[in-house]
Amino acid sequence: MELDHALLHLKKDDKLRPVIEKAIFPQFNPTGNVYFELLDSVVSQQLSTKVARIIFNRFCTIFPDNYPRPELLAQLQPEQLRQVGLSGQKASYLQNIATFALTNQLEHYPWSQKSDEEIIQFLTSIKGVGRWTVQMMLMFTLGRPDVFPTDDLGIRQAMVALYGLKSKGSLLKKDMEIIAEPWKPYRSVASWYLWRWKENKIVF
Repeated sequence: MELDHALLHLKKDDKLRPVIEKAIFPQFNPTGNVYFELLDSVVSQQLSTKVARIIFNRFCTIFPDNYPRPELLAQLQPEQLRQVGLSGQKASYLQNIATFALTNQLEHYPWSQKSDEEIIQFLTSIKGVGRWTVQMMLMFTLGRPDVFPTDDLGIRQAMVALYGLKSKGSLLKKDMEIIAEPWKPYRSVASWYLWRWKENKIVF
């Protein structure tokens, strides 16, 4: 993805332009390791960043080289996972991911050959993995440029503030999608800037 081309395109939006000009684009390197990032995401659900990091690190220490290989994770007793601070439900979800990874060779899956929606449908078949989680994988793990997570609270709050949206529920989601339509094919980039703008409370 050519970031300069994406920003030139997105700056056509008069509301988004000053966000782009004020916020600094986040630096990250998509790892492509969907299996590992799914585990991390499930552990992080409903926890603070600090607590989630502690528990995930403890979880990884169970395994050789601190890497939860799916064939090992699938064979663990649930009690071993609960001992590192995981709930019974999360332990179950992690083992669901491991079993799915083994069945579908997830660590060697041809992600580049699949569309965003195909990947969403594929991964949300895992119990414990929802659409928002997969959208985060697409954006941050696979570096897909045109993902728009309308269910993300941060994106919703940023767009309500920036565009003065008054609608609620499904109508708000529809309004967001209408606004974001011209951002294609760079809706991920727009979302990254909206997150950064909201997090840093940047004023114009």
